[in-house]
Amino acid sequence: MTENVQHTQAADDEIDLRELFAAIWQGKWIIAGTTFVFAVLSVFYAISLPNIYSSEALLSPVTENSSMALPGQLGGLAALAGVNLRGRGNDKSALALEVLKSRDFMGRFIEKYDLFVPVMAAKGWNRADDSLVINNKLFDADTGEWVRKAIPPMTPQPSIQQTYAKFMRLVSVSQDKNTGMVRLSVQHFSPSLAKIWAEKLVLEINEEMRNRDLSEAQRSISYLNEQISQTNLADAKAMLFSLIEEQTKTLMLANVRSEYVFKTIDPAVVSERKAKPARALICVLGVMLGGMLSVLFVLIRYFSKK
Repeated sequence: MTENVQHTQAADDEIDLRELFAAIWQGKWIIAGTTFVFAVLSVFYAISLPNIYSSEALLSPVTENSSMALPGQLGGLAALAGVNLRGRGNDKSALALEVLKSRDFMGRFIEKYDLFVPVMAAKGWNRADDSLVINNKLFDADTGEWVRKAIPPMTPQPSIQQTYAKFMRLVSVSQDKNTGMVRLSVQHFSPSLAKIWAEKLVLEINEEMRNRDLSEAQRSISYLNEQISQTNLADAKAMLFSLIEEQTKTLMLANVRSEYVFKTIDPAVVSERKAKPARALICVLGVMLGGMLSVLFVLIRYFSKK
C-alpha cells in the first residue's frame, strides 16, 4: 500500500513538472520578448549613468609614548590642568577620526572650500577640459544663483546640513583594527576633485588636532605656572615643572611636525579608472529580472485560465 502511494505521488509530481514546462513553453515568445526589452532598457540605463571616480589615501596614526606616574594629589592636579600623560597615540587617532566625521568639522570644511556646487549640483564631468557638468535645474552657472525648488523652511541654496549629508556619502573612512592603518577615500564625478578633497581632508584634520593640542597645552602651562607661584613645596614645584616640560614638548611637536596625527603612507592620486557604476553587472541583473518577471507572468496567466 505504501509503495503504491509513493508511486502515485511521484506520478503527480512528474505531471505537475510537465505541465509547468508546457506552460513556460507556450509563453516562450512572451518570455523572450520581455527579457529582450529589459536587456535593452538595462543597457541604456547603464550607459546613461555617469562615471564616478575614487581617490584613496593610506594613513598611519602618529603614536606618542609618554607616561609618568603621579602621586595622588599631583595626579589630580594634572587632570585639572588638562594634562594627559598616558600613551596617547591611539586615543588621539581615534578622536581625530570621530572629529573628521563630525558635522562641525565637515561643515567648516565645506564652507572653507565652497563645496556646495560641486557636491549638490554636479551631475557629471567633462574629460576634455576637466570641468564639471552642472544640473541647470539646481544651479544657474551663468548667473551663479541657485534655482532649485525647495519647500520652506528650506531655501534654494542648500544648507550646510544638506550638503554635509550628501558629502558624507562620498567620503569613506575606515581603520584596520590589526595594523591601525587608516584608509580615507573620496568619490566624485571628477577624479581631480576627488584627489584634491582627499588631500585637503588629511591636511585639515591634522591642522584641527594640532590647534586643539596647542590651545590645550597653552592653557595647561598657564594653569601650572599659577600653581607654581602659589606653592612652597620643593617636590611639588619639581613635579609641576615636569608637567610644564611635557606640555612644552607638546607645543614643540605641534609647531614642528606637519603631519601631526596622521602620516601619509600612500597619497591620493587622480584615478584613471572609474570606481562605479558596474555597467556589465547592471545589464546582467536587468536580463535576469526580465526573465524572472516574464516567467512569473506566464505561469500566473496559465494557471488563472486553467
